[in-house]
Amino acid sequence: MNSTLHAICDSQGRPLNLFVTAGQVSDYIGARALLSSLPKVDWLLGDRGYDADWSREALKDKGIRSCIPGRKKRKKQVRYDKRRYKRSNRPSRDIASQCTVGQ
Repeated sequence: MNSTLHAICDSQGRPLNLFVTAGQVSDYIGARALLSSLPKVDWLLGDRGYDADWSREALKDKGIRSCIPGRKKRKKQVRYDKRRYKRSNRPSRDIASQCTVGQ
């Protein structure tokens, strides 16, 4: 038994909204659940599990630019800001290192 924690975080990696699903459930369920609670932002960064045409369209309708790499088996590859995506894990990596110090 496992679970997946879907989170909307600010630019510093601080969680704003959380949603938990069973581990075997598609990430699309978490994306749909959190979509309506997105704050007014310019960009949304997500991993490949959130790559779906419907989610990209929903973000576009809200005026949010998506930075989500396409799934490996996607027939038509999507463009995304690779530099922005690569920098996206810095806050979570920094938080993880802060949490392990002294343990």
